[in-house]
Amino acid sequence: MDAIRRHLLQSAARGGLAVALLGAGLLRPTRVLAADWNQPAFAATTLGDALKAYGTSPVPDSREVQIIAADVAENGGNVPVEVLVKLPAVQSIALFVEKNPFPLAASIELAPGVLPYLKVPLKLAESTRVKAVVKAGGKTYVATREIGVTIGGCGG
Repeated sequence: MDAIRRHLLQSAARGGLAVALLGAGLLRPTRVLAADWNQPAFAATTLGDALKAYGTSPVPDSREVQIIAADVAENGGNVPVEVLVKLPAVQSIALFVEKNPFPLAASIELAPGVLPYLKVPLKLAESTRVKAVVKAGGKTYVATREIGVTIGGCGG
């Protein structure tokens, strides 16, 4: 019993020391995973500006990218949206919502060999088009879907 107590006290002391060092700024993480995010694309207030900041030029819709969502959502505060991709070497998937205050709703970067699939709950201000932008093999692929909303979720 004393060994368990001693181990718990040592662990608590080490944890407290680590928290104190982090708080004082003396201990810094060696790698920040979320440091390289596209702030201009997320801050854009129009779909055109968001797509431009994301580095996407207008391309026609592709059959290799599919958006799965309800045709009409009863509550815009929680609209589940899935993106299925039938392409190899997918590097990123992004979702844009045309009529939201900030159109870029989600963006993920994928490691090589990862299954290209995204499912997120979106918050939609009103009936709008949702656009999935997929970057794979040096090319851009797009899918668009109209989603109707009966009760807005972004302040409506």
